[in-house]
Amino acid sequence: QVQLVESGGGLVQAGGSLRLSCAASGRTFSRYAMGWFRQAPGKEREFVAGISWSSGSTRYADSVKGRFTISRDNAKITVYLQMNSLKHEETAVYYCEADRWETVVFNKAGYWGQGTQVTVSS
Repeated sequence: QVQLVESGGGLVQAGGSLRLSCAASGRTFSRYAMGWFRQAPGKEREFVAGISWSSGSTRYADSVKGRFTISRDNAKITVYLQMNSLKHEETAVYYCEADRWETVVFNKAGYWGQGTQVTVSS
C-alpha cells in the first residue's frame, strides 16, 4: 500500500514560482520511482517530471525542462517539484505519483494522490 499527500499548490502570477511537496508512506519505497503529472480541464493527463527513489535519476517533460526541478529527501520520504517561470497554460491539478521507474516516466504510474490545484493568472 502506498499513500501520497500533495501540498503547495495555489494561485500565482505568470512568471512566478511555486514549490510542491509530496509526502509518501507505505511498506517500502526502495523499488519505486516518484513523480508528478498534471491534468487541466478537458485535457489529457500529462507527465511532468519523475525521479528514481534509489538513484536520483530524473526525467522531465520537454515543456518544463530548464524551469522545473524535481528532487527528493530520503530522510523525510518526500519529493518536491520546484516550478519557476510558470505560464498561464500550466494551470492544472498537479498529482504526485509512485510506481516503478518505467511506469512513472511513461505516464502510467499506478498510484497517485488527491492532487493540488495550481492556478497561474495572466
